[in-house]
Amino acid sequence: MKQTIQSSKEELNRVERNLRGTVNKSVNAGLEAVRRIIEEKKLEGVYGPLIENLECDEKFFTAVEVTAGSRLFHVIVDNDKTATTILQHMNRQKLSGEVTFMPLNRMNMKETTYPDSADVIPMIKRLNFNPMFRPVMLSVFGKTLICRTMEVSSQFSQSSNLDCITLAGDQVSRRGAMTGGFYDPRRSRMDAQRCKAQLVSRMEADQFAMDKIVKRLGELDGQITEVLGNLQRIETQQVQLRESYDREKVNVRGLVKEQQTLSKTVNTKEAIITADAAELKGLNSTLQSFSAEVGTDLLSQLDPNDQSELAELTVLVDNVRAEMRECISQRSQLEKEKNEVENELSTNLCRRRDELHQELDDISVDDRKQQLAEHMSDLRTVVNNLDRAKERVSEVDRQVDDFKKQRQHLRADLEKWIVVEQERRETMDEDSKSMERVANQRTLLLKKKEECMHKIRELGSLPADAFEKYQGIGLKKLFRKLQECNGDLKKYSHVNQKALDQYITFSEQKERLVKRRDELTESYDAIVELMDVLEQRKHEQLEFTFKQVSKYFSEIFKELVVNGIGRLQMVRGDGDTPDGAAAALEALKGVRILVSFSGQSSEMRDMQQLSGGQKSLVALTLIFAIQKCDPAPFYLFDEIDQALDTTHRKAVADKVKQSADKAQFITTTFRPELLDAADKFYGVRFRYKVSTIEEVSRDDAEEFVVEQGEDVQ
Repeated sequence: MKQTIQSSKEELNRVERNLRGTVNKSVNAGLEAVRRIIEEKKLEGVYGPLIENLECDEKFFTAVEVTAGSRLFHVIVDNDKTATTILQHMNRQKLSGEVTFMPLNRMNMKETTYPDSADVIPMIKRLNFNPMFRPVMLSVFGKTLICRTMEVSSQFSQSSNLDCITLAGDQVSRRGAMTGGFYDPRRSRMDAQRCKAQLVSRMEADQFAMDKIVKRLGELDGQITEVLGNLQRIETQQVQLRESYDREKVNVRGLVKEQQTLSKTVNTKEAIITADAAELKGLNSTLQSFSAEVGTDLLSQLDPNDQSELAELTVLVDNVRAEMRECISQRSQLEKEKNEVENELSTNLCRRRDELHQELDDISVDDRKQQLAEHMSDLRTVVNNLDRAKERVSEVDRQVDDFKKQRQHLRADLEKWIVVEQERRETMDEDSKSMERVANQRTLLLKKKEECMHKIRELGSLPADAFEKYQGIGLKKLFRKLQECNGDLKKYSHVNQKALDQYITFSEQKERLVKRRDELTESYDAIVELMDVLEQRKHEQLEFTFKQVSKYFSEIFKELVVNGIGRLQMVRGDGDTPDGAAAALEALKGVRILVSFSGQSSEMRDMQQLSGGQKSLVALTLIFAIQKCDPAPFYLFDEIDQALDTTHRKAVADKVKQSADKAQFITTTFRPELLDAADKFYGVRFRYKVSTIEEVSRDDAEEFVVEQGEDVQ
């Protein structure tokens, strides 16, 4: 994606360079200065050049470019205040460049009525633009028609008073001028602007997609990090629980073994105690019997055998008593150890066993199974996410490895080509050295050749088979032959040996000069013919314009003067009517104006016979006639009614009001008639040596005019 955006940026830079190449440097510098000021000052209300705010079909590109011309790079702004602010910043920062602004609040263009014909199309109807820019588009394209051919353009430019242009860019002005020629579509500004807009939109879409992918990757990284953290915590808890369970299990197993050992020991001790008790009971009974027999004289009653046996038994009893005392001592020791073991068992091990039993009772099997199931489910989810993340990481690693391999291959190729380039450079260096040697040899050989040719030319003209005849002869024979020839030539030293060469050279020069003369003659005839055609067209256009002005002059004079008659006549030189358009134009001396204020043709008078007021009225009539033939958007009249009477002032005021629909009129007057036809009124006052202009009402204006009239009287 980054490579796509980078390639789009490079293509956009190339298109912008091509587009800037179609405009002069001052305009480019001005547009760049405007962009810089907008970025620095955060200005609003600047909509960019005209070319960036309109679109059209590709087949109209040439017509739109020719019609707009340099106005394609005029900057559209919302009002003149914004334009003034930008210009102030440019002057303050001393930014070079030329820029023209088109304020929307100053564009008060009216809609134009277009002819209804299948051969013409209003250009503005084939443009796509924001409706808020319609005044600007009307000012640039509103007076232009797109025609099929130049003949249709000439017809509609005269009949509709509109500029006409063909799809090839040939233009016919409503004033009669015709322009055209070949326009290279490869240098089309509109095409470059369209490519620029497409690249910008594509870059924005790619950038948005890349930002979305980066954001999604960030979210996935966050989720993976969170899952890994949860997994690590769960694994840590699981390890801790397993370790705790193993410890408790070992402790329980040891306690159980210890309990079993103690139980066995207790059983053994109890058996020993029971045996000892039985033995003690027997010994006690024996002791009692012996005690009972103590008072009797046993020896006297016993025979010697019994006495000896008794002595033995006495010794045995003593031994048994000693053993019994030892057993009692050992028993006491064992009872002591038993008490210690029982104490340890009752105080520690039994208590720990009870605690474990209590914990086991507290943790039910179902809860443990449920918790285990939840943990296993979470573990599976985490493992799945981890597997996907690992797969994604593996894929990314694989892509990285692929890119690394590609980079290594490319680097290897680059190194290989660098080596090849070095080898080629070395080869080129060697070749250049060889070429220098060959060039030096060639120069020497050419020099020798020139010397030989010079010597051959000195010999004069040679036979056609001279070079073939002596081709296989050796140098010694040739030099010998040359000496013989030189000896023979000395006899004819007074003859011009170059006569034939000079004749051939002069004949070729003559042919070239004759051919050049014929070409110049043809060019001269073509230029003369073109001049005649241009003079004829000039004469026709002049007569057409004069007829229009004369027609409008007669109509307007009849409107200003009741029953008035006015005519315009071309004044020619003395003599007969000249032949040819050029002679007719040279014979014209001027224009003569003939008018009659009484309505009778016999009383026609020229300008020298009129009074000052009549001359002013005739001059106004001529101005209105020219204005109707070739309208202007703005007129300034200074006291045009000063020398007119009331009737004519009223007629002039009505004519100005009638013409104000298509143009703007500003007049200065001290008469009330023009006030009736005016829309706004401004007063000029001189106070404190300063002139001030302020808007006044109709009543104030009429009062001022009346006061001035009374002062004059």
